[in-house]
Amino acid sequence: MNEHPAPQPPPATGSDGAAPEHGAEADPAARAFRDLLRGLRVWDHDLPSFDPAAAPDEPLPLFRRWLREAAEAGQPEPQTMTLATADVAGDPNVRTVMLHDADERGWHFATHRGSRKGRELAERPRAALGFYWPAVGRQVRVRGPVTEAGPVESAADLHRRSPGALAAALVGRQSEVLGSVEELARASDAAWERARQEPDAPVPSWTLYVLRPEEVEFFQGDARRRHIRLDYRREDGRWTRDLLWP
Repeated sequence: MNEHPAPQPPPATGSDGAAPEHGAEADPAARAFRDLLRGLRVWDHDLPSFDPAAAPDEPLPLFRRWLREAAEAGQPEPQTMTLATADVAGDPNVRTVMLHDADERGWHFATHRGSRKGRELAERPRAALGFYWPAVGRQVRVRGPVTEAGPVESAADLHRRSPGALAAALVGRQSEVLGSVEELARASDAAWERARQEPDAPVPSWTLYVLRPEEVEFFQGDARRRHIRLDYRREDGRWTRDLLWP
């Protein structure tokens, strides 16, 4: 959230002293989009305070409190998070998924084992998570190794969720090429019907994953850019804490 761009060289000028327009600069739509971005406000409302000296010794209690406070502040879907993985070549991928739990084992999420993220986790079983709650100007970053919870716990996780979640899981084929929207509609209708008739329908590919945190960083934004960053790191089985420059 820092807004301190690196110094840039002065723009070239034409014979009349005006900066020439090239590429996006000469495109009115591109210029309008850039102006839109620069005009958007960030944190134009009161933000909560955060005293890192009063933070707990471990990150989990603070994370649970921050998520609850984000929900109480009206943050839509505070349980959504960014999940970053990498393929076998090290190229990163990122997407938004749901947090299913956070406990002493780690942060829980789920997907099909054969999806892109499932395949990448099989190849490189490490990931990073990112939460952003603009209603309170807070971010949380989590990273560490990822393990599968096992078929019994994965099935229990799926069947604790909504009929829509089960229907989506029954459709399957996540990340495969789709022939048409009509094909998706037919498969989805059939999956919804099965979910209603068979609420315990098995989905063997559905897998619950647990990210065991090695680092958890808490970021409290400040309208004057005096952001507070508290970084927890697990070292030799214990948590250490450091403040970081924003």
